[in-house]
Amino acid sequence: MGTDFQFRKAAVAQLTREIGVYVLADLDNVPIYVGQSRDGIRQRVQRHLTSARSDIIANRQIDIWEIAFVWTYPCPDKTALDRLEAQLFHAFDERSQLVNGKIPQRPINDAPPPDPAQIIQVMTDEEREDKTSPEQRLPRQASHYAAIVDHFLTIKDSSEVLRAMNAHFARLQKYHAQMQSLSSDDAPELPL
Repeated sequence: MGTDFQFRKAAVAQLTREIGVYVLADLDNVPIYVGQSRDGIRQRVQRHLTSARSDIIANRQIDIWEIAFVWTYPCPDKTALDRLEAQLFHAFDERSQLVNGKIPQRPINDAPPPDPAQIIQVMTDEEREDKTSPEQRLPRQASHYAAIVDHFLTIKDSSEVLRAMNAHFARLQKYHAQMQSLSSDDAPELPL
């Protein structure tokens, strides 16, 4: 099943135009990237989803095929953006490693993250259901992992890309385990 671009365009149009911090979440609504926008969340997310001038796309850190949800955290005080981004990054990265290359400094106050102002689904339920099948997800993740490794080896040998590569490898292992659990064979499970 292909991407319903009309649905995505309409969904992105619901995102706030305010400045702030946003989270790109995967098909399971698990955060995979935290970013900030000083020119409006909607505009920044739209650039990510269309691959227009987005470093995280260019560096293969994120696969937009997996982005199903966007969480928004408007923050009108530009001086508080870095602090909010760091708070959200560290809260979510502890649960499931994010593909962000740069790690913001941990905030002194380790308060739980605030609730998002919006959680917008940017793909149809049918597309999401199709993509979450291990038969779709594992090969896609394997392909993306191979692409980010190639990018690291041939284009940009950096700690940011290496960190994203590690996050994608963890996701690949997770999807591999899910695929193994579907097997009717009694093949021995390999240790992780």
